[in-house]
Amino acid sequence: MKVKYFDELKKSMTFLGSQKKTIFIGQAVEVPGTAMSNTLKNVPRKKLLELPVAEEMQMGITLGLAMEGSVPISIFPRWNFLLYGINQLVNHLDKYYIMTGTKKLKVIIRTGIGSQRPLHPQYQHIGDYTNAIKSMCTSIDIIKLKEAHDVFPAYKKAFNRKDGKSTIIVEYGDYYNEK
Repeated sequence: MKVKYFDELKKSMTFLGSQKKTIFIGQAVEVPGTAMSNTLKNVPRKKLLELPVAEEMQMGITLGLAMEGSVPISIFPRWNFLLYGINQLVNHLDKYYIMTGTKKLKVIIRTGIGSQRPLHPQYQHIGDYTNAIKSMCTSIDIIKLKEAHDVFPAYKKAFNRKDGKSTIIVEYGDYYNEK
């Protein structure tokens, strides 16, 4: 049986939601609002932390949660929104171990390339900044989810990794209904 992209995302979020140290943070995590919201339906509500649209603050809170021992899944529905949190991502999360020498932080950042079908949302919603961010980060792994069968293994790897790296996982909005 062929796996579906959306079903694998939902399975991945259910898996992460069942882990003791995880917490989901972002906009439209407790309330509907994005396609990503629908993948969180099986995550316990006590693990969902809804935030206002304040991406740099979100990334700062994400960093703080990780420093306290949680494994935050910080959700930015599109790369275009994550751009507002780049200061915290590049200058703090990515360099945390280099600056402190104490411990490496495990954060899972979930973002996406906005869907263009059936309706093009305009260019401020469809950016793919993967290569630019890869060039700025030395200790964060970035994984693009091009196929449905790659989804669950990527999220499982991000959670179970022992190398101390945080992971940005990039989804394709068009694939939620197409693959």
